[in-house]
Parts: sequence; C-alpha cells; structure tokens
Amino acid sequence: MNKNTVIGFVLIGLILFGFSWYNTKQFNEQERARFVADSIAQAEALKNAPKVDSVIMALNDSVARAQMAQAYAAPVYKDSLLEQASKAQEEFFTLENNKIKVTFTSKGAQASQVLVKDYYTHDSLDLYLMRKGASQFAIDFYTDQQISTADFNFTKVAQSDSSLTFRLPFGENAYIEHEYVLNPDEYMVDFNLRMVGMDRYISRKSGVAVDWNLDIPRLERGYENEKNYSTIAYKFPGDEKVEDLGLRKADSKEDISTKVEWFAFQQQFFSAIMLAKNDFESGKLSYKFYDVSDEDLRLMDCNAEMNLEYSAAPVVEYPFSFYYGPNHYKTLKSYDYGFEKIVPLGGWLIGWINRVIIINFFDYLSRFISNFGIIILLMTIAIKLLISPLTLKSYVSSAKMRVLKPEIDKINEKYPKQEDAMKKQQEIMALYKKTGVSMFGGCLPMLLQFPILFAMFRFFPASFELRQQGFLWADDLSTYDAIFELPFHIPLYGDHVSLFAILMAVSMYFYSKMNMDQMPSGNEMAGMRTMQLYFMPIFLLVLCNNFSSGLSYYYMLSNLFTIAQTWVIRKYFVDEKKLYAQLQAKAANAKAPKKSKFQQRLDEMYKQQQELQRQQQQMRNNKR
Repeated sequence: MNKNTVIGFVLIGLILFGFSWYNTKQFNEQERARFVADSIAQAEALKNAPKVDSVIMALNDSVARAQMAQAYAAPVYKDSLLEQASKAQEEFFTLENNKIKVTFTSKGAQASQVLVKDYYTHDSLDLYLMRKGASQFAIDFYTDQQISTADFNFTKVAQSDSSLTFRLPFGENAYIEHEYVLNPDEYMVDFNLRMVGMDRYISRKSGVAVDWNLDIPRLERGYENEKNYSTIAYKFPGDEKVEDLGLRKADSKEDISTKVEWFAFQQQFFSAIMLAKNDFESGKLSYKFYDVSDEDLRLMDCNAEMNLEYSAAPVVEYPFSFYYGPNHYKTLKSYDYGFEKIVPLGGWLIGWINRVIIINFFDYLSRFISNFGIIILLMTIAIKLLISPLTLKSYVSSAKMRVLKPEIDKINEKYPKQEDAMKKQQEIMALYKKTGVSMFGGCLPMLLQFPILFAMFRFFPASFELRQQGFLWADDLSTYDAIFELPFHIPLYGDHVSLFAILMAVSMYFYSKMNMDQMPSGNEMAGMRTMQLYFMPIFLLVLCNNFSSGLSYYYMLSNLFTIAQTWVIRKYFVDEKKLYAQLQAKAANAKAPKKSKFQQRLDEMYKQQQELQRQQQQMRNNKR
C-alpha cells in the first residue's frame, strides 16, 4: 500500500467521523427542544384538566399516555356479558359444617380459603389448609378467544346451608355453572361443573382443562421433616397403588399421558385432593418447595394442569369432589377412593404390619387411654412379648456358638496353614452338625424382627394419631422434642437438642456394652466391637435428632426391654456351662452323620486341592 492510498483512507475516516458527530449533535438538540415543548404542554394540560386518571398522570410521554388511555377504555372481551363479568365486584360466601369452613369467592367461583376445624398449627393458630389468595382455580377453554374462568366474577344464583351455586352467562340460555355441596360431618366438597348451551361457543375440537395452583402453608414444627413427607400424589383409574412425584426433592414435575382418577396436594398431615368422577384425560403435575426463610411461611407451590374429555352437547356436566382434611388413614379410607394410600406406611409387608396391626392397636387402646406415651409403652411391651420366643431362640443359638469356641480354637490350631483352610472348614461344619448348632440360628430370628423395626420407622413420622399428642417434655410426638435451641446449625444434626434422641442413643450404648461378652474376641473383631459400641449410638443420635420424638421414644423403650429380656434369659433360661455339657454329650453320642451333597463337594474339592499340591511339589523336586 503506497503513501497516497493511506492518506486517502485517513481523510475518508475523518470525514465520516465529522459527519456522524454533527448529526448526533443536531439530533440531541432536536430531542431536547421536543422534550421542553412536551413538558410545557403537559404542565398546561395538568393545570387546566379537572381530573386525570392516576395511571396516565404517571406517564411522561404524551403519545404513550394516549395509547394507554385508549387501551384502558377498550373492552378486553368481545362478548359484552364477559366484559361485564370481568369488571364486576368480587363477593365472598361461606359453606360450613362441623369439620371444615370453606370461603368461596365469586372471582372464578372457587374456594378462596379453607379452615380445618378441631386442629391447629404447631404454634396453636387456626389451621388454614388454604389461605386467602393462595389458590387459583380455573376452567380453561377456547371460544373465539382464550377463556379462563378465574378472570370473571360469577353471579350467585342459589345458596342453602349445604350448597352454593354460581353462574357465568355467555349469551341467551348459555352459561357455565359451578355448584358446590358440603354435607354434614364431611371433609369432602362436591363440585359439579355444568356447561349449558356452550356447544354454540366451544367447538367439538376444542378442549377443556382444569388449572389449579395452590400454595400449601407450613403447618408443622420442623421444616425439613414436614418437607420430607410432602409431595403430590395421584392415582390411575382401576389401579391399586398410588403414584407420587417423589419425596425429599426440592422440586418435581410429571407429564401424564393417560387417565387419572384423582390427584392430591399432600402436606405431611393434611391434603387437598381433587377427584374427577369421570376421570381426567391427561395432565401435568408439578411442585416446588419454598425456602425455609420464606416470609409468608409457605411450604410448597403445587400446580395441576389436567385435561378433560369434551363432547359438544347442549348440556355438558363434569362431577368432581374436593377433599380438604387430615391424612388420617381410616378417615381417608372411608371415602373408598384409595385416598388412604397417600399415607406413607411402607411396602406390602411393612405397610400390612402398619395398616392391620399397629393402627388398629393404637385405635383400640386410644378408646381407653388418652395418653399416647402410655399407648406406645404398652405397644412396645406387647411387641416384645410377641417376639420373645424369637429373642430366646436367637440368644440360645448365639450361646451355643459361644460355648463351642474352645472346640473351634482346637481345630484352628490343628490346621494353622492356609492350604488346610478347606479341611478346617469341613471339621468345623462336622462339629456343628454333631452338636446340632446352626451358624444362622442366631441371625434368622433377628431378621424376622426387622420388619417390625422398619414398620415403626415408617409409622411414627406419618402417624396422624401422634400429631400434637404430648408426653413428658415432648409437646408433639410426631416431631422432634427440643429441650434446647442452638444458636447455630450443625450439618445433619440440626439447630436443637432432642432429649429422647439422646436417651435412645444412651440405651443403645448400654445394650451394646452388655452384649460385648457374647462377641468372639480377637483382633479381627475389634472393628466390629467398636462400631457396635460407639458408632451406631452416635449415628442414630444424629439421625433421630430431627425425627419424630415418638420414634426415638419407642426405640429407647425397645432397647431397655431388650436389655431386661437378655438379663432374664441369662439368669433363668440359659446356663452356658450346662449348655456346653449338653453339646459335648450330644456330640459324643452322635452317629457318624451322613454327608450332605455340599459336604461331599467340599471333600471332592479338598482331594483335588491335595492332588494339585502334590503334583506341584513333585514338579519342583524334578527341577532340582
């Protein structure tokens, strides 16, 4: 590139820059002059105008103000009846029985507030399962524009002590009607959606959908525990089990392409359930938990977008029901829709133990005893007595293994080499067979007790029976007992101290210490002894600090009774010296036992191992 070309590019750049600067300056001056003129005109208009809409006064730009005023005055809906309903005054109405009080709003003809009677929040306030303004319920469809019933004020056309009817007119002999019925002594509100003459507005191809958004409030003590047992559940028609969106998640959603009979916005102990008696066609369900620091004390944001089958006809009816009430197993079961399956009582075996045995036991004793701490005590005694034969059998089997330890040590000394391990195992098994001792005799009875332990683990946090039932220093056995609030939060442990959790851990420590002499000695068992004596009590202390105090109380009682049972068995039922003599006598009188197929295979494997070792030794000798 020569010198003249460079000079030419520089001159062109300077010309473009100067032209741009000049235009910008002129534009700014013109805008400034226009702004001054508009400001003067605005001031004059405000001075002379007798009244100006407050929304328009807030706007500075005259063109935007004119457009806003025009848009505000224009009707939103093409139908004059809908336009009128969209601007009508909101009114409130109430249906009430001895169980719940439901406040309805004409805005969308929906429930606005639900008070569940006879129950209170953890801080002794009235229990509103649905707070005012926390619910948005709508029927959505399309005419010549998108319509959502939540945008319109319905007209109340009928009301009695148990029923309330709203109507939204669309035209001559065409309307949407919402009818609500609340019968005495019920948590269920029947909701009948009726579309009359709407086939002139809604085409056969158009769909109708239910859209319900509800903020479930926090009702219990302990945010994490309440969150861990709250979700959205739903049931397919004809299915025995209930599906859910999962527990212990921050949020979850699910697209459902098949029919759904009902869905439940499920809090730990209370639920809002919507039942479609003709089923939903499909839908979407989702929830999201609010943070623990939420100022409005909201627990979870629940949303359901459910599609309905629509067939254009002069009259179309959809029968629904809403359940607003406690997650009490027998109350839910009484409606015969499978609602009771939202209570997380466990799988088929664990759930069966809870449904058939534990719940009925609680209900029976609660007829005569009002203190649930005493009921848990009696239940623990009953369970321990029921499984006492298994406990005795387990102890006896462990004692047999323990008294045979000197014989086992002799066999170990007889075969110290690693290559004799198979022969050593054969002799140990032969000894067990002669004495009638089973290696699994002590484990099997313990395994049979595990379902009961797991059943208790599922029952107490989900048991509505224990909610706000106090005992000793615990004012609510369904949640943790806090004898001291910490000024800080410890990961996993929490920000409080549970005394029942501490007592449970201490009882486990002493139970483990009591059984230390039953464990074989030796370096190989040192780790197991340490884990049983220290790790497990500490682990359960941390785990149960945030769990139901009723659960910690039960485990504490269970440990104490097991300690007592063990002491009684040692003192009155099992004399280890006599037991050892009996085993020796049995072994001496035992006939040569017929070898099982397993023992025969061991013998064959041992012979093959011996032959292989002999051949290897011979090969080494030949090489020398």
